[in-house]
Amino acid sequence: MAGRVFLVGAGPGHAKLITVKGLECLQKADVVVYDRLAGPQLLHSLKPGTEKIYVGKLPDRHTMKQEEINQLLVDLALQGKTVVRLKGGDPTIFGRVGEEAELLRRNGIPYEIVPGITAAIGVPAYAGIPVTHRDLASSLSIITGHESPDKLDRMIEWDKVTNATGTLVFMMGVAKIGYIAEQLMRHGRKPDTPVALIRWGTRAEQAVLAGTLADIAEKVKQANFQPPAVIVVGDVVRQREQLKWAESLPLFGKRILVTRSRAQASDLVNRIEELGGEPYEFPVIETVYPEAPELKQGLKDAFDRLSEYDWVFFTSTNGVDYFFRHLKEQGKDIRQLHRARIAAVGPATAEALGQRGIIPVELPDRFQQEGLIESLGSQLLAGQKVFLPRGDLARNWLPDKLAEMGLEVTSAVMYQTIAGREDDPELIRLLEEGGIHAVTFTSSSTVNNLLSILQRMGVQDPAALLQGVEVACIGEITAKTARDAGLEVGIIAEEATLDSLVRSLCLWNAEAAAASE
Repeated sequence: MAGRVFLVGAGPGHAKLITVKGLECLQKADVVVYDRLAGPQLLHSLKPGTEKIYVGKLPDRHTMKQEEINQLLVDLALQGKTVVRLKGGDPTIFGRVGEEAELLRRNGIPYEIVPGITAAIGVPAYAGIPVTHRDLASSLSIITGHESPDKLDRMIEWDKVTNATGTLVFMMGVAKIGYIAEQLMRHGRKPDTPVALIRWGTRAEQAVLAGTLADIAEKVKQANFQPPAVIVVGDVVRQREQLKWAESLPLFGKRILVTRSRAQASDLVNRIEELGGEPYEFPVIETVYPEAPELKQGLKDAFDRLSEYDWVFFTSTNGVDYFFRHLKEQGKDIRQLHRARIAAVGPATAEALGQRGIIPVELPDRFQQEGLIESLGSQLLAGQKVFLPRGDLARNWLPDKLAEMGLEVTSAVMYQTIAGREDDPELIRLLEEGGIHAVTFTSSSTVNNLLSILQRMGVQDPAALLQGVEVACIGEITAKTARDAGLEVGIIAEEATLDSLVRSLCLWNAEAAAASE
């Protein structure tokens, strides 16, 4: 039985500019056929095991002819697979979706066309250019600019197109900008008509070059302005100076590698996006239930003694999450901790407890284990019983210190931390091309695991590959691990919190921008 094909518009580049339906199609796909203009982060939305086939075109070569792509979609569907053909922008605007759909129809394969935000509108919007404006332009033309001059002349009636609408948007016409400008001026557009070229709009690499029809070709040459880019011609370009919102955001222009586990990454990812950066998620750690029999027995023994503890110390949000999972699975009642005082290391851990109706006794001034002892030291008495729900890689400083102070310590491994199991060749490509500007490390595990996973993917010297990438660490302990691994640490958060880490990234980008002016 034949499968089904979804011809999906990915939007102009930013991963979150895909439609809800487009994202749903991706999440149920067995195979995704994608091109260069699709945001790479979209591929992280796929279910495990989804096949990914790159068929995009690069400026100097074609990886697969259109006819071969058409046939590939047919062949995959005939294998009974759910196929997504992911195309940049909207598939019906210079996306050749008609050819793909026609062959599918002839072969009796069901398909859907899922519209996307076209780059012709989305890219100018990110550059602060509305393609229509009540006072400046009430109409819009979208024109191909990617063909040779003689073919452009056959396809475009310059005498009609030039003044047919207030705004003209040319797609993929950087190499022909001189010829396009010449034809527009020859057919009636004034030489001082504003023009803007927007490269990689909505992405971290977004760059804008503005000029007029008379000088834009020379400016492109002098700046060595490269495709892909959208060209906007018309008075609406003048709005850019007042409306260029994206470039004013504190992390604009930076693609930041987020190495936290997927379950924990959302806060950091959202903050980076809100501040104009482009997060690139690559979870290098996963948390799993303990497997070893002795660890399982240790858990059971620890939970059987809940009513005996005087203190429970939580040192991470994962520890909180897994504690309550085990509490439920072992049939225990939180009220068995009636005599215990509960403390947390760091505001995030305290917030995780607060969401479950538990307010910690006191927060340390320093968001590490040492700070907890400093804050509670006078209240910790010899003979008291302490429960430490923790991960298998947690430092031994706290239980050792408590034991040294005469307290009876019960540690139980709530979860084990393992290296991420997914590879990502796109990440290596971005690192090789300088497409990752910073990497965030929120624990020593994220440092060690990223380097080991890069080696697993064939990188002989991961530290060398990360040269030129700003290394941002959440605290001194993580920074020491990074330095010991051969990395140059440029950013250490003043406090061991995500807020502080993000503030440090913003300051770094501001200083870099000031230095380049």
